[in-house]
Amino acid sequence: MRIGRSVLVMTISLGGPMHLEAQRAALTAADAALVGRILLAEDRRDSTDIALSAGARHADARVRTIAWRARHRIRDSKFAARDSLPPVSPPPVWPEPAWRLRYRALQPRRDDCGVMRAALADSAWPVRLRALALLRESCAGDAAIAATLIRWVETLPADASRRAAGGVSWHAAANALLALARLRPADASLRVGGMAAHTQWQTRMYAARAAGTLGDTNRLRALARDPNPNVREAAIGALSELTGHAEDSLYIAALESDGAQAVRAAAMALKGSPLSGAREAALRVFPKWVLRRNASERDVRIALLEAAGVPASQDRPPAHAPTLPPRAVALALGEDVRLRVTMSGASGGGSFVVRLRGDVAPIMAGRVLELTQSRYYDNTTWHRTEHDFVVQGLGHGDNEYVGHDQYFRDELGTLPHARGTIGMSTRGHDTGDAQWFINLRDNLRLGADYTVFAEVVDGMHVVDGIMEGDVVARVEVLTIP
Repeated sequence: MRIGRSVLVMTISLGGPMHLEAQRAALTAADAALVGRILLAEDRRDSTDIALSAGARHADARVRTIAWRARHRIRDSKFAARDSLPPVSPPPVWPEPAWRLRYRALQPRRDDCGVMRAALADSAWPVRLRALALLRESCAGDAAIAATLIRWVETLPADASRRAAGGVSWHAAANALLALARLRPADASLRVGGMAAHTQWQTRMYAARAAGTLGDTNRLRALARDPNPNVREAAIGALSELTGHAEDSLYIAALESDGAQAVRAAAMALKGSPLSGAREAALRVFPKWVLRRNASERDVRIALLEAAGVPASQDRPPAHAPTLPPRAVALALGEDVRLRVTMSGASGGGSFVVRLRGDVAPIMAGRVLELTQSRYYDNTTWHRTEHDFVVQGLGHGDNEYVGHDQYFRDELGTLPHARGTIGMSTRGHDTGDAQWFINLRDNLRLGADYTVFAEVVDGMHVVDGIMEGDVVARVEVLTIP
């Protein structure tokens, strides 16, 4: 899903979201050092650190609040007492694009072929792609719908690495092939081979998904050896669903490849295998993933253990090594730090600005700032786009299962997951992987499990236009004058 690039610029200045009392009194160097010790105790989940009690007795309400918050986050992973915190500045309110109402109206009318036919001609591509995802066999006899699907598949550009603002590249053909596989399998079977051989890896990944729907095991066996791990993952998952353990020798070979997502899929396919040597192969590969010392690759390690018949409790994750980001204290005390994300011209261009919310998540915000300054986010992509939910990405494997080598601790707070806020991707408590997700609508239910560490303050229309695979050109710090 790499189509373009995005840039993120960050602005730093004093005077961000703070309480009035916090704006009045300056803290000493010793006070700042105490705040740093409190934050480190929170990150270590160490409730015995005397900095917590020293902070609770401090004369400054800001320090007392930070200490109180740290103690409760340490004691309770869900931070049930969070509503006792002082109020914080709410995120900006962003109007929704007009097309989103049309997008939402499709689900209950998916069997109305006239509605779906009209949606395929909508002026907004997110609505068209939503119609493709919702189409099912009830519209298989609609000749106009079938003609549109076939036309989109057959007009896949040879170079699908670029798209214009508001447009698509590989997206129409790939999603149309999936819809065609459901509605008219014979027509899809005639066309899946061309997409499976395309140079853009996303098209091959979608071809694997279509081949799974079509039951095309020969195609899946070939795609299970694709050079891209995301394609291999899709093919192995689909093949396993179709043939069970009949292809276990292929999955054993896939264990030796790179790409956490593909190895995870192969290990999951091997679980319970009757094939001699399957368990031994998984056990042989497991140490390789331990030696990578990447906390975010826990899922592949667990899958390998389960394939070997070993309890997940035998995982050997890297030790958590908490260090305080240099700007964490300043962020906790209200420093205004902003990042401009500029999308690559190959992904439609444009930029948006986000403000780090160090007042609620100073350690996480500080780590994101460090990664930004080290150019970690440059040339990464948005691998997941759900146009009425979230966009997610900025990882290095174009996939959910590839993230930063050190987990980020949760910093749950009272800032709601409103439209335009930015949360940290996780797969369980305290497993932040440095990937961002941006809320495209109010997703208040996410507050129980996901930390908000930033918010969009300019350019939300660019965020609304992000397509799967769009690329982040670079992430830079923007200084507020």
